[in-house]
Amino acid sequence: MFQEHPARPAGYARFEREVPQWFTDAKLGIFVHWGPYSVPAWAEPIGELGTIEKKHWFAHNPYAEWYANTIRIPGSPAAEHHLATYDGAPYDDFLDRWRAERFDADQLMALVRRTGARYFVPTTKHHDGVTLWDAPATGDRNTVARGPRRDLVAEFADAARRSGLRFGVYYSGGLDWHFSDLPPITDEGEEFRRPIDAAYARYAYEHVSDLIRRYSPDVLWGDIEWPDAGKSPGPYSMERLFEQFYSAAPDGVANDRWGETHWDFRTSEYQNGASVEGRGAWENCRGIGYSFGYNRLEGAEHTLDGRGAVKTFLDVVSRGGNLLLNVGLTADGTVPDLQRETLEFLGGWNQRNGHAVFGSRPFQDAPTSERWNRWTRTGGQAHLFIEGSGTVALRDVPQSLDAASARGADGLPVVAKRTGDRFDVELPSGGDSPVLVSFDFVADAR
Repeated sequence: MFQEHPARPAGYARFEREVPQWFTDAKLGIFVHWGPYSVPAWAEPIGELGTIEKKHWFAHNPYAEWYANTIRIPGSPAAEHHLATYDGAPYDDFLDRWRAERFDADQLMALVRRTGARYFVPTTKHHDGVTLWDAPATGDRNTVARGPRRDLVAEFADAARRSGLRFGVYYSGGLDWHFSDLPPITDEGEEFRRPIDAAYARYAYEHVSDLIRRYSPDVLWGDIEWPDAGKSPGPYSMERLFEQFYSAAPDGVANDRWGETHWDFRTSEYQNGASVEGRGAWENCRGIGYSFGYNRLEGAEHTLDGRGAVKTFLDVVSRGGNLLLNVGLTADGTVPDLQRETLEFLGGWNQRNGHAVFGSRPFQDAPTSERWNRWTRTGGQAHLFIEGSGTVALRDVPQSLDAASARGADGLPVVAKRTGDRFDVELPSGGDSPVLVSFDFVADAR
């Protein structure tokens, strides 16, 4: 979940640098949320984060990965469902029921590659505290000792690198409902409850240090916050972790959810936290549905279809961001059909049009149109993505764009006629939606 921060403190200024170009060029990453919560796979699909009042949100949380919190809220529909379906069984029963029997990391990574994504980030520990590797001091509460009985982080990492993808790790430093044993978060006026003490700071430190040592991630993706006791200088500080991370991955990147410490890029989530978008390097993360973890209650009406995913992707990229699009694996380790259909559509579209998206930059002088449209720029070309077919009027077209060079994707013809600062563009029929039209610059002096 998104968490706002003020500016980074001076103690972490030494980590600030230019964001590596690979990340700025990447544009698309694939996120995976997978854990014991994938067994019940239950949440109310009420809408996207940023569109629901917070007091209503927590008791009706559409995030299936928050199941362990939601079922502890008295009277919540999730608590009633849990009692009726599982007789109120302990949450850890789901760890033992989670088998991952059909999981094949190479098959998953082949799908990720087909989307065009350049990096991959799975959860290694979510707020329920269950780790997907045999993390230090977790006893048997990890996927090596119980449930799948596999080092899932290693499988993800090895398959990602075999596929030529950058590999990242998600780690929930801000919350651990098992370690801290705090009351459920209900947001009814009380402080957002999270562990902040030295014991938890050391526990989390040892986990992230182990992830860096074992798996050498390119992306360090924290969530919610970091225990306050671990922010100041010391043997188990976040400073030490950043030192270790950048030593192991000099061109690695870290997000902004490590509390008031350091970041390379800012993050928004669905429609929440949009104030960070458009300033420096940033990334929007979201699920294909309303949940990150697999939610069996989600249907097509709650899910981005292929065209919706393309438009979401283009919107983010046209404004200078990356999209981290999430897959919620089922308990057996497969991609749900609706999510797979969306990813395959996005991949097919990117295969045909990705040259105008990956490695692009925003086009600052973008013309306007009454139809949905987005623009990017690569070198001496501007690229228009617009819905529909037939004639469309583009207004406020800069003189640097050359109408005579306009062309569509797949060689489909495009006729563009300039009249002053307006282009009338005849779009091809039968092409992709959104349609891609590229223009050359007459003189690219900027």
